[in-house]
Amino acid sequence: MKINERLKKIGDLVEANSFCLDVGCDHAFLDIYLVKRNQNIKAVASDIVEGPLAQAKQNIKRERLEKEIETRLGDGLSTYTDDIDTIIISGMGGRNMIGIMKASPNVLKKVKTIILSPNNYQEDVKRYCCKNGFYIEKEEFVKEKKFIYQIIIFKKGKKHYSKKEYFFGPIFLEKKGPLFQEYFKREITTRGIVLSLLPRNFYLKRIQLKREIQMIKSELGD
Repeated sequence: MKINERLKKIGDLVEANSFCLDVGCDHAFLDIYLVKRNQNIKAVASDIVEGPLAQAKQNIKRERLEKEIETRLGDGLSTYTDDIDTIIISGMGGRNMIGIMKASPNVLKKVKTIILSPNNYQEDVKRYCCKNGFYIEKEEFVKEKKFIYQIIIFKKGKKHYSKKEYFFGPIFLEKKGPLFQEYFKREITTRGIVLSLLPRNFYLKRIQLKREIQMIKSELGD
């Protein structure tokens, strides 16, 4: 079974002996990879759509992992049970992730680890989790073909972060490295395009974009 680089990186970051809820599991590739690592990891593959979940069941059965991976049909964190300690959500928009967590605040009080890989609005995701009882333990970049994704691991606890740390990511700022450079150079380009298309009367948004471009350039040494 072939797994993409993003899911593999997420799987490699999951701690041994974890019981994971994979929200929006698609075909359960991540869950199968997790269990086959032989680190006493169990998983619930959850999806709101019956078609992908049916395919997930077939994949799990083909790998003979029915005892280690359970499938559940449901929306967001509605499939959570108290024995689960780790939530994984990947491959969707950041604000969608926030909506899922907002809909189930009691779940956030119970789990010890949240692993997220949002496609956008990463700063919003970090702020939301950190305001709701978590701190950022790890941040990783992963490159999949031409795309670069962020993977963020939140642990139960509290830490204070500056605006700059939320924007770049506190761990990313410490480590930096080639993917940090490449990712944020792309962010400069993206903001420049938005700025060129934004009507002149959007004063505040234009000021925000210009400040962010300057902040990124300063951090990259440009």
